[in-house]
This record gives sequence, C-alpha cells and structure tokens, in this order.
Amino acid sequence: MTAPEQSGSRPRPQFGEYATPEEQRRRIRQPDATWDLDSGRHTASAPPAHTPSAAPAPAASAGEDSIDADLKRRRRFADRVITVGLLVYGLFNVLTSIPLFTDYSAYADTLFEMMGLEATLGDPDGARIWGLAAAIVLGLGWLATALLSWANLRRGRISWWIPLVGALVFSFASGLLLTVPLFSDPAVWDLLVQNAGG
Repeated sequence: MTAPEQSGSRPRPQFGEYATPEEQRRRIRQPDATWDLDSGRHTASAPPAHTPSAAPAPAASAGEDSIDADLKRRRRFADRVITVGLLVYGLFNVLTSIPLFTDYSAYADTLFEMMGLEATLGDPDGARIWGLAAAIVLGLGWLATALLSWANLRRGRISWWIPLVGALVFSFASGLLLTVPLFSDPAVWDLLVQNAGG
C-alpha cells in the first residue's frame, strides 16, 4: 500500500476537482451568478462565461498585419505594372520621334502643312542642329526617367508618377528646342504673325 492509503487520507487532487466554486469561477473567468441574483442584477448583464482573454488579441493583430501586407503587395504589383507600361509607351514615343526630329526640314514641312502655311526654312542646316538637340534631350530624358523609376521600384516606393513627370519635363524641353528655328527664321516668323493676325 502507498503512504496516502496507509494514513487513510485522500490523494491530493490534481485537476481542481476539490476546488471551491469561487476558485473554479476564478479559474474559468465566469462571474458569480448567485451574487448577481442576490443583488438584483440580471445575469445577462454579466460578462459572458467565455470572456476572451488577452491572448487572442495578437492573433487578431496578426491577421490584420497579414491583410495589410497583402494590400501592400497588391499595390506594389499594380505600381510596377503601371510604371513599366508608362515607360514602354514613352520608349515607343521616343523611338518614333527621334527620326522625325533629326530630319528637321521634313518636320518643319509637315508642321507648316498642318498650320496651312506655305513657308520654307531659310537655314535648313542650322535648323537640323536644333532637331538633333531635341532628339538627344528626349532620348536622354527617357533614359534618366527609366533609371530613376527602376531605382525607386527596387526600393519598394511608389513610382508610377516618375514616367509621367519625366514625359512632361523632357517633352516640354525638346519642344522648346524645336521652336527655336521657327521663331528665329524671319520669313517664317512673318508668316506666323500674319496668320495669327488674319
């Protein structure tokens, strides 16, 4: 026989079967319904028997974190698609514009025809330099925009706006260069003024 059985005492409880009702309620975090009834309170106003402890809160925040991470991942993917799409569209425009700018005489003739002017450039060779400069600015501008967009994408930053700003800035700069030969040619300038006045 074991020592507890010899002494006649009961074995020590292991799972709380000898705990008082108060100790049991404290362990399971259940309110005392008897006290509620004695004090005149409705037992439904007491907190539920299965009151969540502080432990599930990290699980909820972990779920929110995973949702936030998923949203960020989708935004980054959408930003990459838009940025690359804008860069490809910009490259197409640059590649089609450079040959047109380098042949400035043909560019000027097309422009005059669209404006309804019968004019020719007085110095086509001098104008060609401005067309080359505009083509170089446009090409280097696209390259700088692409490099900046790529670096920004690698850092995980929003980048869709970079191709748009680059297109505006470098298209405006090359457009200004293209207008220099038109406004510096006296015959063309006189025709433009007459056309605007008439």
